Amino acid sequence: MRVNTLKRAAVAFALALPGAAIASVVAAPAAHADGCYTWTRNLYQGSSGADVRQLQIRVAGWAGYRDIVENDGRYGPKTAAAVKRFQQAYGLRADGIAGPQTYGKLYQLQDNDCTPAHFSHGELDDGCGGSGYDGGPLSEAQTRQNALRTMWKLEALRKSLGDKPLDVSGGFRSRACNNRVGGAADSQHLYGNAADVTSRTKSLCQVARDARDNGFSGIYGPGYPDHDDHVHVDSRRENNADRSSNTTSWSAPDCGVGN
Repeated sequence: MRVNTLKRAAVAFALALPGAAIASVVAAPAAHADGCYTWTRNLYQGSSGADVRQLQIRVAGWAGYRDIVENDGRYGPKTAAAVKRFQQAYGLRADGIAGPQTYGKLYQLQDNDCTPAHFSHGELDDGCGGSGYDGGPLSEAQTRQNALRTMWKLEALRKSLGDKPLDVSGGFRSRACNNRVGGAADSQHLYGNAADVTSRTKSLCQVARDARDNGFSGIYGPGYPDHDDHVHVDSRRENNADRSSNTTSWSAPDCGVGN
């Protein structure tokens, strides 16, 4: 553990150096929890690359009211605003620039498999028995990546609800599972983009309302048929099969959440 701590400190020191020095530490060693990922430079508006995509996955849940952060590898205004909201939520300097403090908090939040602290693939995989991400319309790798992004949005939603437990009762479904439970033919659960959640401390209506700030473009809750005991959240705007329509859908009539 001490070695990992020293490695993380080295990366943080390098990131704090002037721009010319930063360029010399691109090959910085991995730090704790970064068997997942380690950032080796500061990121800000105008930056681009795979490291921006990795950041976008983790701040997708801080998109703001009825908006999303595209996972396009370009650090534009939406990404900067999401980073700033993340920083504000965790008591960091809120400047919209991803640097050592921001990365340090992300390292604290993520596990070695890149999942956030309070959610896991075991919760988001096949809803009929936890058999993994096979059997849907996308490849296992793409479905798994979608599920990871969903988990980071759930982590943001959990934080916005006071850092209280948010329980997942349903996630990815294979086609066979979806048929078995009577899911819609085009259900977002098939893509790893959806989760059904409940809270032990907050009302379902509060969960549904808050979810509008956390990057979800589909929300169904109390008052919507068969959703009085959970809130469904999904990322249909980011679904490869649905991207062209730029669709958002909100329906929790008992909570005042409508289209």
